[in-house]
Order: sequence, then structure tokens, then C-alpha cells
Amino acid sequence: METDKILKEMTLEEKAMLVAGRDMWDTFDIERLGLPSIMMSDGPHGLRKMFPREGEKINNGEGGTIKAVCFPAACATSASFDRNMMYEMGQTLGNECLAEDVQIILGPAVNIKRSPLCGRNFEYVSEDPYVAGELSAAYINGVQSKGIGTSIKHFAANNQEFERMYGSSEVDERTLREIYLAAFETAVKKSDPWTFMASYNKINGEYSSENKWLLTDILRDEWGYDGLVMSDWAAVSDRIKGIDAGLDLEMPGSHGVNEKMIVKAVKDGVLSEEALDKAVLNILKLVQKALAGKEAVGTEKPVFDREADHKKAVEYARNCIVLLKNDYEALPLRRNIGKSERVTFIGEFAEKPRYQGGGSSHIQTDNVSSALACAERYAERYGNVEYAKGFPADGDVTKQEEIDKYIDEAIRASQSADKIVVFAGLPDSFESESYDREHMRLPEIQNKVIEALLTLDKQIIVVLHNGSPVEMPWADKVGAIVEAYLGGEGIGEAVVDVLYGAVNPSGKLAESIPKKLSDNPSYLNFPGTGHKVNYAEGV
Repeated sequence: METDKILKEMTLEEKAMLVAGRDMWDTFDIERLGLPSIMMSDGPHGLRKMFPREGEKINNGEGGTIKAVCFPAACATSASFDRNMMYEMGQTLGNECLAEDVQIILGPAVNIKRSPLCGRNFEYVSEDPYVAGELSAAYINGVQSKGIGTSIKHFAANNQEFERMYGSSEVDERTLREIYLAAFETAVKKSDPWTFMASYNKINGEYSSENKWLLTDILRDEWGYDGLVMSDWAAVSDRIKGIDAGLDLEMPGSHGVNEKMIVKAVKDGVLSEEALDKAVLNILKLVQKALAGKEAVGTEKPVFDREADHKKAVEYARNCIVLLKNDYEALPLRRNIGKSERVTFIGEFAEKPRYQGGGSSHIQTDNVSSALACAERYAERYGNVEYAKGFPADGDVTKQEEIDKYIDEAIRASQSADKIVVFAGLPDSFESESYDREHMRLPEIQNKVIEALLTLDKQIIVVLHNGSPVEMPWADKVGAIVEAYLGGEGIGEAVVDVLYGAVNPSGKLAESIPKKLSDNPSYLNFPGTGHKVNYAEGV
């Protein structure tokens, strides 16, 4: 595809059309010039391809997403500190994209974990820009080795969900460069992502999607990036200013409104056609890369092997689990060799694990392994386990009558146990894209059940399913704490293997766990007031 030739043959109206999305997930095609559209899909820890599309049906023709494989979220994979695993996971996702005719997967998300309350922390890598940059670069290289593009996001200083659409991150240049831009710079220099996604928020009063200092002076002129810059979905405020600043593609488009404004701005001399041509050329080069990726595959299109990829999800989850504490030989649980231990699982997360976060990264899957099912499956190997719900997985309990009922149930099920494993964590409603957490606490029912079980004077192991740090008032009293994070659809099997010693938990913390919220440096300045958040803690 000759990009320069196509550019010369395009009309002004076609150029204005091309710099916006055709719909939610596709760029425009121009049939007379032989220019195809390319398709994008949400990620980053699974393929969230949307339906229905032309000629495709699912769920009796109703809208939705395909059944896919949910890999561990970034809060978990960061604990692996394993570049090779991230590269392999990227390759796996790249193959899935090839199988489903997706050209760009929207990820990774590398925003720094400034506060444990950020609702989207589960999707972000680390508080450390070096760790975030290294692991993200490996992931990008893995995906793009398959001829599939990535979209590193959200550029930049998008570290909370509260007022993310219009709030301004007030941050000095040193802090911005050393903490909040560094991971993006590493990705540019070590992996060259096909696209950058500009975030919703403002930086020091100017929207990221129209910030020339950010998108051109730093990204292109300083770092040497020559790929495409797109907006986050509906993150465009002033399209003309955005083009001048270096925003190439508006997603998902404005149904022709901004296209007309662009044409008028060029004709009136407000916007130079040269600036528009730069954006168009970057889109043409992106399409060229996508076509080259398709040609490299040829006629041997990969098959989306969900069963094989599920096994990979289990393997990755095993590499991500962190053993936060293990006193008095609480772990491993003894296997059924010689004298077996009587074990009780408490908590609905044992039966219904929380394995991913909410929002645009949410993957539809029907192959989730639970710790309870896996323990029962391996009863001959590990011995039988007792189980009591203990507390619900989907929220808190406030009525004293219900609290007493849950506690009594947990106590009865644990009376004869040698060891008790409590599966605790944050319900889906506690952390998600679009809103931040209000505190670091677990649902109070969980803490009450754990405290009640401690009165039995038995070894207690707590397994955590969460995307961000939580307060653990019982931490000094329990025997072991296993941080499983949001470990994807294979987390149940991975946790059981760790509990029984079949797998050594090799994960390491990629973020600090404050004992209490006020220990976090951003505590006094999160989430901000007056549509501004002051990053006063600096570096």
C-alpha cells in the first residue's frame, strides 16, 4: 500500500472523515482508493470483541462480547516480575486477535498506582515506573510479534476515576516526567507500540487529547515516536485543537459533526491542511502495518483454542501469587500422605472467585476454575475439604441477624478442622472502572468472620481476591496470607496448587500495601477538589 500516493488522491472531505472512527470499533474504509478499515477491541487481559457485527450473530442476535479467555489482570501479572511471561501472554493474545480478525487490542494500561483507592488499579501495573515500563514493553512486543497492534494507555496522569472526564491533574514537570511519563517512554524505546491512547483528563489545565506539549513536544520530538495517537473513547473536546496538537484519530467519531468542522477550519485557514495530512498519514501507516500483519499470516489463520489458552491462564496465575505471610508452618496444607489434615474452606470466593475487574476490560468467559471445585477434583491427592459460605462474595452484610447466622455457619463448619482457609476479597461493586473506592477496608462481615474463627485457636490462612491493597486488621493473628489478586479464569486451580505445595508462590509485590490509608503519600490530595487534583506529594 503506497501511503503517500493515497494521501495525494484523497479529497479534503475524505481526509476529515478518515481522522475519526466509522463506529465504535472500526476506522473508515475508502473503497475507491482500496483502503480497508481496521478493527480494534478492548483488552488488555483478554479479547473483548464486541457483537453483533455485519454478518455475525451471537446470543440470539443480541449485542454482547464473544466468549474469550480471561488472563490475570495487570495487578496480578506485575507480581510475576517476569518479562518472558508477559511476552508469551502478549503472543497468546496476538494469536487470539488474528483468529478473530482484530487488528488492534487496546492495552496495556500503564498508569501509575498513585492511590490504592483508584477504582481501576487492577488494570494498572505498578506504582514503580520501571516495573510498569519493563513489563508493558514485553507485553507489547509479544502482541506485536504476531502482526497485531497495541494501544498503550492512558496518556497521561490518569490516576483516578473520580472526575476523570474533566478533572485536571496538577503536577510539576519533574514529577510528571520521572513518575507518570517514564513507563510510557520505556515502552516507546523498547517496544514501539503501534498506537498511543490520549486520556480523558486535563494536565495542568489542558486536556490530554489537545496537549501539544504532551503529544508532540515530548512524545514525538523528544522520544522519537512515529506511530499513531488516538483519543480515548469520546475524550475529544476541541477536535481542531487536537489535530494541531498531534491527535491523529478520534474514537469513536462524532457522526460527522467534527468532520464538517475540520473541512470548514481548513477552508477558513484556521487549521492547516498540512497538520491534517500528518494525522491522515499516520492512520494510513497504521492500516499499512495491519495489512502487513494479515499478509504474514497468509491462509493459515490461527484458531482461537480456548481450552489451550485456559491452561496458559492457569500457568500465568500460578506465577503471580504472592505469599505475604507464612508462620508456624501454616502452609503448605499437608497432602494425603501419612497423616492428612482436615481442612475447611470459608467464604463464597472459594466457590465463586473474583478473577477480574469491572468496566471496559471485563471478559466474558464460561471456564472459571474455583478453589472449591479444584480441591474436590483433587480430593484423592489432597484430601477432602469442608466448606461453608461464611459470607457472600457480592457485598457486605449489615443486619445483625444475618451476621450471626454467617458466623455460626463458619464456626460449625470449622470445629473439627485442623486448618481453616478463608477466601476473602473485594466484591465487584467495590472496585471498577468509572468510580474509585471510598476506603481500603474489606466488607465488614469478612473481618467479623475471620475474628470469630480466630477464637477457635486453629491455624487460619487467608486468601485474598482483590485488585488493590486492603486493610488487614487480623494480619498479625492469622498463620498465612496468600495474595491471589484478580488472577484470571484459572485462579482457582492456581490457588489450590499453592495451598497444597504443588506450586511455590514466587510472586513479589509490585506495589506497597499501606497498613492504613493515611500511610499513602497521596492521602491528603486524593481525589481533589474543584475539578483539580494536586499531586503535592511530588516524587
